[in-house]
Amino acid sequence: MLTNLGWAFHEEGASNCGGCHTIGAKEADMVGDQSQHPFLLLRSTPSDVCLTCHATELGAVFAEDVLSPSPEKGGGNFIFLLEENLNDVADQADSVSWISGDAAGHNINATEHGLGTDGTLSHAPGGTFRSDWLSCTSCHDPHGNANFRMLHGSGSIQARLYHFTNAAPEAEGISLEFGSESNGNHTAYKSGMSQWCANCHSDFHNTGYPTILRHPSGKEIGAAIASAYGSYNGTSDPYGGMRATAYLAEVPFEDNSPEHTTSSTMGPTASSRIMCLTCHRAHASSAPDAGRWDFSVTFPADDGRRSGSYALLNPYDKSQRSLCNKCHIKDAKGTGDVLVARGQ
Repeated sequence: MLTNLGWAFHEEGASNCGGCHTIGAKEADMVGDQSQHPFLLLRSTPSDVCLTCHATELGAVFAEDVLSPSPEKGGGNFIFLLEENLNDVADQADSVSWISGDAAGHNINATEHGLGTDGTLSHAPGGTFRSDWLSCTSCHDPHGNANFRMLHGSGSIQARLYHFTNAAPEAEGISLEFGSESNGNHTAYKSGMSQWCANCHSDFHNTGYPTILRHPSGKEIGAAIASAYGSYNGTSDPYGGMRATAYLAEVPFEDNSPEHTTSSTMGPTASSRIMCLTCHRAHASSAPDAGRWDFSVTFPADDGRRSGSYALLNPYDKSQRSLCNKCHIKDAKGTGDVLVARGQ
């Protein structure tokens, strides 16, 4: 149960420093080799400190079982980084086509939880942030701030290892203590998310970057896409929906209007924006590239069947094709297959 003291933990309340750092003669509280503890932390890495409270409670970002994740809160679950294989494309030989779990999302360094530096990528795709620097505190301020989910704003982060240019995004989050993500209980993204992601992934936002790796983001979707999203009700009923109930938690959008709240089921307007988190989870998912759905699988109902990985939620029936169709409605003509290669 999250108490008032829990809410104040990151707000520099009395005695809270000792929850993460060794104070005075508390060296006996440190786990493992004490010489390996940076910043006098009680755990081996900053991420391991965060996961002391947030692994299976207080947001539950690291489940106990890779096939039974915690209720989704929006950001995704780091447990998927431990999956053996994420590849569900059926026309390739198992011996040469396994996609390991480190492709599932952000590879935070949390050695006590079996997580380490990305084995494939030395830097953030499309940027210069080093993979061996990545931890929970690369994105979140452990000492607290007024931003959404305590995300870093512009300025230096991680003891001046790196500098963020863009401000933290505006958003309203759902409770970390109760409930799970659904069409009527979801993060209400307001503005600035794609720009914030560009702090580490800047090239994805540059016009000179290869088009195949540069889906528009941070842009107004326009009337045609807004209409498609609002009317789409799945492959079997692509034009039968209505804007009032069109919101799909698996394909969120950004909108700064008062009607866009955590409980709103309204679809987008022409001025709503696509963002990085429209298609990706911030932490990790049971699909390559932290996809909200597997971009390489034609039918979401097939997700997990070949690989044995956790099957991501299919919000429609078994005939459903790629969720890219929520905005593009290509499946009405039988062309809903979407193949996106991992940017490695």
